[in-house]
Amino acid sequence: MIAKKEENRIRTRFAPSPTGPLHIGGVRTALFNYLFARKNKGDFVLRIEDTDKERSKEEWESQLMKSLEWFGLNWDEGPMISEQQKIDFGNHVVNYLGSHAPYRQSERTGIYKKYLQQLIDAGQAYFCFCTKEELDAQKQYLMSIGEPPVYQGECRDLPKEKAEEYLKEGKNCVIRFKTPDNLKISFIDLIRGKIEFDSSVLGDFVIAKDLENPLYNFTCVVDDAEMEISHVIRGEEHVSNTPKQIVLIRALGFEEPAYAHLPLILNTQRKKMSKREGKTSVTEYIEEGYLPEALINFIALLGWNPGTEREIFSLDELIAEFSLEKIQKAGAVFNLEKLNWLNGTYLRKKGLKNLTLDCLPYLEKAGFIESVSLNLFRIKETKEEVSLDWLEKVVSLYQERLKKLSEIVELVDYFFKKEPDYPKELLRWKQMSGKEILDSLEASLRVISGLKDFKADNLQEALFKEAEKTGDRGNLLWPLRVSLTGKKSSAGPMEIAEVLGKEKTTERIKKAIRIMENE
Repeated sequence: MIAKKEENRIRTRFAPSPTGPLHIGGVRTALFNYLFARKNKGDFVLRIEDTDKERSKEEWESQLMKSLEWFGLNWDEGPMISEQQKIDFGNHVVNYLGSHAPYRQSERTGIYKKYLQQLIDAGQAYFCFCTKEELDAQKQYLMSIGEPPVYQGECRDLPKEKAEEYLKEGKNCVIRFKTPDNLKISFIDLIRGKIEFDSSVLGDFVIAKDLENPLYNFTCVVDDAEMEISHVIRGEEHVSNTPKQIVLIRALGFEEPAYAHLPLILNTQRKKMSKREGKTSVTEYIEEGYLPEALINFIALLGWNPGTEREIFSLDELIAEFSLEKIQKAGAVFNLEKLNWLNGTYLRKKGLKNLTLDCLPYLEKAGFIESVSLNLFRIKETKEEVSLDWLEKVVSLYQERLKKLSEIVELVDYFFKKEPDYPKELLRWKQMSGKEILDSLEASLRVISGLKDFKADNLQEALFKEAEKTGDRGNLLWPLRVSLTGKKSSAGPMEIAEVLGKEKTTERIKKAIRIMENE
């Protein structure tokens, strides 16, 4: 017996299948359900739809839950990563938060079996013994005459005694729902308006392989009813499932939830995003160094429009602004450039120490440094020990340029090498001759060697003064910067020199001088 839910209580759910990495589209579904529940002081439920026993894996379930927690999308009810509430289900103990447990479909078989039997006993579902070959032939025939390829009901009126005989014989079968004839099935989609289907396009669809193995549309209906879900907010691809679920809801005597189907997420060619064309899983974006607050902000704008030009929203601000009425019907384009811009905006807002701590895993994975203690690190190539404060200075040079954390590796690699490698031609600014490059490097070395207070401001003042002699700062600063970094572009040479220190700076200039002298 389903308990009557609190009057007008908003309850949403996110019901992923743990058969692979969490998709960006899945995060958006979770986010919109979360925002709607929070905005309306309701409940956000996490349900794991793991009836696909072959493809469902515990590691995928763990990863998707950790991803939701990383985003800050904390559920009110559902399975927990950490121990919250122990419930004994016979031969094992599972951890749940909430009073509608269990929240994994694999642990709800007894519940589904009860409702399947209810439909069979009421004559609203039946066992079908048609073979795959028979069904394929029927489908091909119907398509050839332009009819919907739906099951024609050969076993619909099979006598009960005959069905029981076939079951005893172990004959292969499925359980089909007896779809009412000549029925108009309509519902009001909160995003798309009224949608109507004719029952003839459904046919008697399969709801279970057997009493122990129910299928998606059936389990979804039972779970939404048992968990008192008031609003089903999901992707556009589920529109075609809705009429099947509605006829099942009515047959079982459940209360119909409200439906809202979100627009597809499209690539820049306005085609549905696919793994072949780019990254679609959340873990790929996390690994590249996108911040949770930036990704949430970006994903919220995939199909939802606040009605203003504003583009920066915290999670709390999204809750305050969100409404289903502001979700568009048309597909939402995934614009990577916009995501990079948003992420860069959030990176620039971060405190330098926190940003540096976020960058550390990337520097360690690249093999640049290893941890010695909490605030002390060792540069692997040179064996030099450096402090967290020094690493902050390195990161500070590029905080304004970073679009994602992973970029820090390529931007600052020269700080962690004994000396940078580069072709001698890179030292050339415009049409400088070899002698002019050599003279420039020697001038820089002379100025830098004579400085006592080795700070960027002092370096700039002294180097700019030297550059006035030629009238072109590039003639002095370009060879200097390349000698320090080995790169075509980087932060300013004065700021880099200060972080490298006087000794390393002069050593690198001397190396460049030797390169030019050998020429």
